[in-house]
Amino acid sequence: MFTLLPKHLSSKETYKLLSGAVVPRPIAFVTTVSTVNGAVNAAPFSFFNVVSSDPPLLSISVGRRNGVMKDTARNAAEMKEFVVHIVDEDLVGDMNKTAASLPAHESELDLTGLHTIQSDHISVPAIREARIRFECRLERHLTFDHDGGETVNDLLIGRVVCIHLADEVYDPEKGYIRTEALRPIARLAGNNYASLGETLSVERPT
Repeated sequence: MFTLLPKHLSSKETYKLLSGAVVPRPIAFVTTVSTVNGAVNAAPFSFFNVVSSDPPLLSISVGRRNGVMKDTARNAAEMKEFVVHIVDEDLVGDMNKTAASLPAHESELDLTGLHTIQSDHISVPAIREARIRFECRLERHLTFDHDGGETVNDLLIGRVVCIHLADEVYDPEKGYIRTEALRPIARLAGNNYASLGETLSVERPT
């Protein structure tokens, strides 16, 4: 077994290990409103998960580029709102296009065939084609520094204020998400993604 100490690794080496080992990861496809000109910025993030159900909180970790905040983090931190969409098999191609580095005044959605729709409780538009979307207000914005003291990461904690579910993915009688209908996509390492694939059930001990 290999034993590695992060202090002996470069940030790139650590990233490759963490992103390759912590798999599969859900993908947050996030829209925000640009602080520059009001354009709808969109970007995917796979360092993403649920923090709490009561209150309903989601976390998105946004790495900085050469110490500069990415559009999503800056917009969310200043505007205090964002929308998180769950990526499914139909969205993955367009989602990938929005990972392109564009100036803050340009909308990544212009690179795609996706359309926006007005949110119900916040001012940030959502992606109409997404089967699940969460309207969020910023609960916390935390920053993290590397060992050299430079701020390299923005952690956004969003409080879910509204949930939109397509008819085919929600069972209103049981209150369940039909994952087989959602067909979610998960992030692996490099350029690789995974579909839902085979599932298994294991009863929890009482």
